[in-house]
Amino acid sequence: MESLYRVETLLHGLHYYPRTNANRNRVFRSVKVFFSNPRKCQCFDLHDQLVPYKKAWTWQKRIVEEKKALIDRNQDCPDTVILLQHSPVYTMGTGSSEVYLNFDVKDAPFDVYRTERGGEVTYHGPGQLVMYPIINLRNHEMDLHWYLRTLEEVVIRVLSSAFSIKASRLDGLTGVWVGNQKVAAIGIRVSKWITYHGLALNVTTDLTPFSSIVPCGIRDRQVGSIKGLLGDGEHGEVGDLRLIDIAHESLLKEFSEVFQLQIEKQTVSDLDILKAESFKGLE
Repeated sequence: MESLYRVETLLHGLHYYPRTNANRNRVFRSVKVFFSNPRKCQCFDLHDQLVPYKKAWTWQKRIVEEKKALIDRNQDCPDTVILLQHSPVYTMGTGSSEVYLNFDVKDAPFDVYRTERGGEVTYHGPGQLVMYPIINLRNHEMDLHWYLRTLEEVVIRVLSSAFSIKASRLDGLTGVWVGNQKVAAIGIRVSKWITYHGLALNVTTDLTPFSSIVPCGIRDRQVGSIKGLLGDGEHGEVGDLRLIDIAHESLLKEFSEVFQLQIEKQTVSDLDILKAESFKGLE
């Protein structure tokens, strides 16, 4: 399979080879960016907490509006990333079809939310790390294909460096795959070049709830997790919490390196991050 995207680490920075989609021709261009002064990225790290989906969704939308207001005033705004786990929930993209639900939406096993992200229905729950990058693509690449491929690259690096799992992309399908199993789903929304929603990586996730849907509308493939892929191998005796910690640390590291951002963790006194100092202006 021809790789759609590759990243070559150099002594002084990265070369990106993103894909454009004009008439589906694969065109690669090289953009060299140096690490001399990386942009800052506020990080709200709630990876060890279960956050209700509606709450995190509200956070994202309010942060996006604040960033757009800063841009309208010609003011700089730092990028933001939120990392967390969700209580069990099904989410659907803006154009998702209920044909991919194996239950009556009025009698669903968990809450169901139709959101403005792309893609079909998926499941979020404990043991799954969800990363919401809220970044200004004007400071990166104003190219949605580049952004999707770069999110995939982050996960591919995590699986390789932290767990020695060889993952890949599949032509025509967004996400990260190990063989026939999808281990990470990606669904995004971009508003005035500000991103939100993001990626979900199955680490120790109970995959049973996926059987109640057709995940991402793909009927002929499976959903997998890091824990399931590791089995009884090198990491087989590592506990669930440690697997989450390892994956979380690697996600932030690879996200920082691939997007060339300096992660600055914010102090969060409670789950309502909008009360944190950085977001008082949103209230």
